[in-house]
Amino acid sequence: MKTLKSVWLVLAIAMLSILAACGNEEKKDSASQSEEVEPAKAGATEVTIDNNDTTQVYSQAPKKAISLNQHVTEIMLALGLEDSMVGTAYLDDAIYPPLQAAYDKVPVLAEQYPTKEQVIDAGADFLYAGWKSGFSEKGVGTPEELEALGIHTYLHTSSSIKNPKLEDIFGDIRNIAKIFHVEERGEKLIEQMTKDVEDIRTKLPQEEGNLRILVFDSGEKEVFTAAQNFMNELVTVAGGKNIFGNVESGWTTVSKEDVVERNPEVIVVIDYGSTTAEEKINFLKNDPALKETEAVLNKRFVILPLSAASEGVRAAEAIRILAQGFYPESFQ
Repeated sequence: MKTLKSVWLVLAIAMLSILAACGNEEKKDSASQSEEVEPAKAGATEVTIDNNDTTQVYSQAPKKAISLNQHVTEIMLALGLEDSMVGTAYLDDAIYPPLQAAYDKVPVLAEQYPTKEQVIDAGADFLYAGWKSGFSEKGVGTPEELEALGIHTYLHTSSSIKNPKLEDIFGDIRNIAKIFHVEERGEKLIEQMTKDVEDIRTKLPQEEGNLRILVFDSGEKEVFTAAQNFMNELVTVAGGKNIFGNVESGWTTVSKEDVVERNPEVIVVIDYGSTTAEEKINFLKNDPALKETEAVLNKRFVILPLSAASEGVRAAEAIRILAQGFYPESFQ
């Protein structure tokens, strides 16, 4: 009798163990199913961006992007997105050297803007323009036209507003990083750019900020210069004062007489196109009016590539070039 009771006790314990195990498995399956469906419920992959008077909704990261201007091309490459690009276009000058290897992986579709046919042939699902002209009649097409073709668009905001700041560039970087689901890379890039600028700022003399600066783009009869555009920000952060920074415009034309009256101590020469920086400097040295400015008399010129002057990843490099030219004794 005792033996029979023992057998029943063993069987009861075994049955309880089996039932407990089944319960645990059901709990595991339920938890697994919950983990699988939760992201879909939350819509974690959907991204909405308001840009250029349009609202763009991305159900997934673009896989066939085309960049339309150099400074936005360099932002994409700095974010490590070359494998998501099927084309690029419109170089102002040489690509930023640290990004050359990545740039070489991306097909160049056109010297300037590609045609709409080229964009369609490339199977593009995303176009990134640095300037408003990219999405004009002379460019690839309007955002509405491209959206009708199933192509998302993004216009670089910091290149489209008056007097942009470094923070505006960071806003663009964050948007692109969000669209392509590489937010961590975006924050690391912003952190590095911020640190580089801070390192430069620490070397500036205490009395910085009053050095009179003229930005010279071009001009023979009049002077084409920077007013309230990104060059104003670059000059200011580098410790200078843009002598036309109070003019309500972006790039603007001023008279030589006005330049002479404001008497710049340093002239920043924007380098691009068929006219070299050296040719521009020779013009300044020989112009009857401009050669009398303090900057020309003391031969104080700083050459800045146009690509570095744009609202892109070279901002810290541009500030360094300017700061070294403004205060060479502080960077020896």
